[in-house]
Amino acid sequence: MLIAWRYKERGTAYQRLNPRARLLVILALLFAIIQVWDLRVLLAFFGYAALQYAAARLTWNETRVGWTFLSIFITFIVLLTFFTGRGGLNVFSDTTILWQGTIGPFPFTLSSERIAYGLAQALRLVTMALLVMVFPYTIHPARYGVVFKGLGMSDKLAVATDLAFRFVPSLANDFSTTMDAQKARGYELERAGGVVKALRNLAPLIVPVTIGAIMRGEELVDAMDLRAFGTGPRTWSVVLVMRPVDWAFLVAGIGVFVVISLLNLFVPTFGALWVPPFLMP
Repeated sequence: MLIAWRYKERGTAYQRLNPRARLLVILALLFAIIQVWDLRVLLAFFGYAALQYAAARLTWNETRVGWTFLSIFITFIVLLTFFTGRGGLNVFSDTTILWQGTIGPFPFTLSSERIAYGLAQALRLVTMALLVMVFPYTIHPARYGVVFKGLGMSDKLAVATDLAFRFVPSLANDFSTTMDAQKARGYELERAGGVVKALRNLAPLIVPVTIGAIMRGEELVDAMDLRAFGTGPRTWSVVLVMRPVDWAFLVAGIGVFVVISLLNLFVPTFGALWVPPFLMP
């Protein structure tokens, strides 16, 4: 069985916008954000992302799992780039050194530029997470394929993308069901006795979930073949119409991307790393 993200009809103004316009605006803003390291500009993007998230009216219970995963991922990436400097090539150089020494066997230089880079990296990732998190929770699951088809994809690619969006929550549901079933049979992962044995004891969970995912995929392929999917153009039960407000929203989002791209192209100092005065000695 295919499971969708926890969609809930809220009737908000943001949810009434055309899903294609919302998706394109999110993509345009993401491509604009990756061109900027200036904290002041990033704060403007963060402000919009926070307003968009608030307009979607998502609750913590709905997005808790997603935010838990994203928090771990963002923390890992920020700490990795902060301590190693990886990804900061041509972005910053340690010119204003605050402290220099070793952390264990590794040399480390703490500078104002490195701190500013870490803050910018964290703000960029959090802003991107806020923008992307809204999309799967505010679009009706039955309209995924319609949205991607409306963006110019072929029928096969639109359906494949639709199934890809449903794969993660379906897999999570299977994992939870399998975990409950194994616990009812006396399975206790918490008492595995060491990391190696705990990983080995994951087999009763991973094997059924993997086999179930493969079997479900085979069933989907057979069902689509029996319905002659792919032999010709298909019809869609839902038609998405772009209203003037949708066009205005889309033009504004793409306009931001174009402006940021032009400034980044013709103004060499635009978007460069900015060190706040309070970080300077």
